[in-house]
Amino acid sequence: MRTSAHIVMVGCTAPSHIYPSLALIRELVDRGHRVSYVVGEPLTHLVKPTGAEPVAHPSILPLGDTAWPEDPGTAMRVFLDEGIEVLPRLTERFDQDRPDLVLYDIGGLPGPLLGVRYGVPAVQLSPTMVAWNGYEDDMAEFLTALYASESGRDYYATFDRWLADNGIHQDAKRFLTHPDRVLSLIPRGMQPNADRVPDSVRFVGPCLDPLRLTDEAWTPPSNGRRVLLVSFGTAYNDQLPVYRACLEGFAGSGWHVVLAIGDKVDPADLGPLPANVEVHRTVPQLAVLASAAAFVTHAGMGGCTEALWFGVPTVAIPQAVDQFANADRLVELGVGRHLPAEGITVESLRAAVDEVADDPQVRQRLAEVRAEVRANGGLHHAADAVEAYLPAR
Repeated sequence: MRTSAHIVMVGCTAPSHIYPSLALIRELVDRGHRVSYVVGEPLTHLVKPTGAEPVAHPSILPLGDTAWPEDPGTAMRVFLDEGIEVLPRLTERFDQDRPDLVLYDIGGLPGPLLGVRYGVPAVQLSPTMVAWNGYEDDMAEFLTALYASESGRDYYATFDRWLADNGIHQDAKRFLTHPDRVLSLIPRGMQPNADRVPDSVRFVGPCLDPLRLTDEAWTPPSNGRRVLLVSFGTAYNDQLPVYRACLEGFAGSGWHVVLAIGDKVDPADLGPLPANVEVHRTVPQLAVLASAAAFVTHAGMGGCTEALWFGVPTVAIPQAVDQFANADRLVELGVGRHLPAEGITVESLRAAVDEVADDPQVRQRLAEVRAEVRANGGLHHAADAVEAYLPAR
């Protein structure tokens, strides 16, 4: 039995990066560990309920999808600039309160530097796919263009200097792509080329929050209609045409539609609501998915993972970044459909939802994948894995 430890978690100031590990942080606190959670000031409210101590800092990361640079090197530089700015704040904070272990998100770039500084293990908590053996060859077209671009050259040169200034004489490309220790918080089935993932990566699976699992803020309809959840998350929810297609396509149908529209669309713009549709800014997603028969989603990794946990078929309408690969992976698993965002129609949306919900082969695959996902381990397994990295006392 290990004694209480001081664990530093270096997070990323983006809700989609924070939510996947919140339950794990709470579990570590409940086990008696003291957790200091580094996060940008706008999102400290997400961390406080876990019992961890927020270590807040100013953040330059855009909160949303519209303000992000389209150029990959420029977008990556935002994370790097934040890391460079934040690191001196963290060394000042922790030099006199040293951690026994450092956890860090993929966007929490100061994390492994703190591990080196304090001579303790640094473990990445990855909320998305990780690189595999042969990743550089498989992604050569994209990576070659990135490395050759002006923004890419500047990014990696700046990262190399930052590492060297902190006593790490390692190529930034390797440092970023192949961390020494990784706990993957996604189902193994959502990982591309899972059979080629190195031994430094341990799949601990989704860490769903027990409090969210028992949330009673939403109750299923009593009329027996099948539940359809429509949600595009926190960043990509400016989807008025899709919402209107849902209203028209499912009005008066055998579906009960739960529409989570987020903060970018005025509910009044939806017009009159059919009797079988309810509209909210946000919903307790796990509670709805526990009763859902289908899920229309932007295919963020968090939503994909939760759908697989509950065995809910998906219609994925990806918007950006890894969502396209996630949508394709759901199709490969045999548990969903991928609809391009351009050209969504009332007919195509309704047909896709009915197809995934009524297909017996999809139901069979969902049952198999759900069992695999839950077998990955989950919350307590993940907490045990974190504790295994703690130095013996």
